[in-house]
Amino acid sequence: MEARGIHHVGVAVDDLDEAVRTYERLLGGRVEHRVRVEDQGVEAVSMRIGDGRVELLSPLGADTPVGRFLANRGPGMHHVAYAVDDVGAALRDLAGEGAELIDAEPRRGMFGLEVAFVHPDSVHGVLTEVVANG
Repeated sequence: MEARGIHHVGVAVDDLDEAVRTYERLLGGRVEHRVRVEDQGVEAVSMRIGDGRVELLSPLGADTPVGRFLANRGPGMHHVAYAVDDVGAALRDLAGEGAELIDAEPRRGMFGLEVAFVHPDSVHGVLTEVVANG
């Protein structure tokens, strides 16, 4: 797999509106997109900061992946997402290299783009997402 670059960094937050205001005020961020992703148990805001992107994630409940992350680790970096041309091909390449996949098949994420996650144990403790280069 060859990543095209970093698509975004995901940050888990307790209060999404407060986090948006902080990123706007301190870093000049601007909201690009806001969405509830029920099947992932999260409300997410994509913030553009210069040429980069930060995805702020707030859990819809305590028993969701981001809810459990916040309970165990507190707010902070949740994942790094890499842009790829083909998520399915990237998953096959990653599995072929021995990576432990969380998602065996791509699913729909923010912006309707295909996404998939790789277990943090495979990438030195960092939850890794591959995102269709869109």
